[in-house]
Amino acid sequence: MKRFATLLALICLSCFAANPAIAQSILRDAETEALLTDMARPLFVAAGLSPGSTRIVLVNDPSINAFVAGGQIVYIHTGLLDAADTANEVQGVLAHEIGHIIGGHAVFQNDGGYGTISILSLLLGAAAMAAGSPEAGTGILMMGQRAAIGKYLAFSRAQESSADAAGARYLKGAGITGQGMLSFFNKLTAQMHRYGYYTTNPELDPFALTHPLSADRVENLKADLQRDPSWGKPSDPAIEGRFKRVQAKLRGFVNEPKVTLRRYPPGDQSVSAHYARAYAYHKSGYPEQAAAETTALVKIAPEDPYFLELEGQILLESGKPRDALVPLREATRRSQNQPLIAATFGHALIATDDKANLAEAEVILRQAVARDRDNPFAWMQLGTVYERKGDEPRTALATAERAHLTGDKRVALMSARAAMSGLAQGSSDWIRAQDIMMVAQTALEEEKRKKKRISG
Repeated sequence: MKRFATLLALICLSCFAANPAIAQSILRDAETEALLTDMARPLFVAAGLSPGSTRIVLVNDPSINAFVAGGQIVYIHTGLLDAADTANEVQGVLAHEIGHIIGGHAVFQNDGGYGTISILSLLLGAAAMAAGSPEAGTGILMMGQRAAIGKYLAFSRAQESSADAAGARYLKGAGITGQGMLSFFNKLTAQMHRYGYYTTNPELDPFALTHPLSADRVENLKADLQRDPSWGKPSDPAIEGRFKRVQAKLRGFVNEPKVTLRRYPPGDQSVSAHYARAYAYHKSGYPEQAAAETTALVKIAPEDPYFLELEGQILLESGKPRDALVPLREATRRSQNQPLIAATFGHALIATDDKANLAEAEVILRQAVARDRDNPFAWMQLGTVYERKGDEPRTALATAERAHLTGDKRVALMSARAAMSGLAQGSSDWIRAQDIMMVAQTALEEEKRKKKRISG
């Protein structure tokens, strides 16, 4: 019993001490990121934040969710963009999440005393068990957990209500109608009814939830939002049009092709439908049909960089890198060297296996990582350029950058050391390699210390 009590305390304490990482995969798309940035910019300004120091990150997850996890970053799931009817609904969610940022709320960051009560009950319960009173120990554990959960839920609901009120203020400050915020909450309520949540939980206790009930949130916000002069103002038609495009391409990318083709049948000749079907056909392994859809898009708007990017991407991934160069070069130029588009262009230049293209690829990729260092794919491509040129130290540095971004600490450490051994000491590249080496080494040492504490 003593061993069990000690083990239980150690396991639970380690669970509370750990700071869970965001496990879902991040999606990067130039058009989507540009849209989300433009949608959120007036809200960040209304909240008193500098748009240049904020980010919206897209998470590939089908659930309807958005969250903050510290810093000035809002994470939004693809499932939420899929479920939204309008861009204005998404702006309502973004306003709410910005409310969490301003309020200092973050997932697992502030627990309102939940961790303190839980850990105390664990220690007391374990002590009672070790002293020969297993029933008393179990009772202490259960009471402590109930008290902790109740306090945590109350704290969470208070944070959510605070973020709702703040979000409403930011919508008003930005001159954006709050209709989307209310309609999205109504949508959540309807979904709970549709999936029988209230039927299977007829005596639903609102005090047992992390969020206030969606219907209650609507009632609390309705009067305030409807009084605002922007209530009757239509949502920006340009933003709404861009949203439909992005929503369609995301559906084509993340959903099963048969689902996409059912939603966007061949008879639908809208831009959104062409976009969605292009991805669906490409995923299904029908390059000719995918190319026909992109041809239709480019015909509608020959200068659109995102249509040109898609045309080049499909050609590249269909084994035609030389044919992909023209649309990707034009897409890069017309997007003013947007880093994600430029990285794809650099990849196409490398994929031609023509040494004459390496110089251009190096220039393009160096510019891409200079403007967006958080792109493992671009670093991998730049490392390939250096490898083919025989530049081993910079190949190692690019590998270290990529490993640092993907969380591979051992590879980051070894590659950074290899880069430092071949670079001029004190140069900017050498200093960068040293920074990566020190960060990776510190992280690995911390991992060792944690393992020792748990095993000891």
